[in-house]
Amino acid sequence: MDATLRQLGELALGAIPTIILFIFIWILYRVIVHNALAGALAERRSKTVGAVEKAKTDVAIAEQKTAEYEGKVREAKLAVFKRQESRRQQILEQKMGALAEARAAAEARVTAARAEIQKETEIAKALVHSEASTLAQEIIRAILGTRTAAKEPAVGGRR
Repeated sequence: MDATLRQLGELALGAIPTIILFIFIWILYRVIVHNALAGALAERRSKTVGAVEKAKTDVAIAEQKTAEYEGKVREAKLAVFKRQESRRQQILEQKMGALAEARAAAEARVTAARAEIQKETEIAKALVHSEASTLAQEIIRAILGTRTAAKEPAVGGRR
C-alpha cells in the first residue's frame, strides 16, 4: 500500500502544475471573456428590453392617435349629418312655403272664378228673368190675340 500511496503522492505532485495552470486559465477567462461577455449580454438585454418597452410605448401612442382619429372622424360624420339634416329641413321649409304659396294662389283663383261665376249667374238670371217676362208678354199677346181674333167675326162684340 506504500507503493500506492507513493504513486498517488507522485501523481498529485505531477498534477499541481496542471491545477495551477487550470486556475490561471480560469482567472484569465473570468477577467477577459466572462466579464466582457456578461457586460455585452447585459447591454443586449437592456437594449432588447428597452426596444420592447419602446415598442409598447409606440403601440400605446399609435392606439391613442387611432382613437383620436376615430373620434375626429365620428365628429366629422356627425357634422356632415347635421348639415345634411339642416339642408333637408331648409328644402322642406322651402317646399312647404312654395306649396303654401301655390295653395294661396289657387285659392285666390278659385275665389275669383267663383266670383266670376256668381256674377255670370246673376247676369244670366237677370237675362232669363227679362227674357221670361218678354216671353210671358208675347205668350199672353199670342194667346189673347188668337182669342180676340176668334171673337172678331162676331158683329159688334165687345171685349
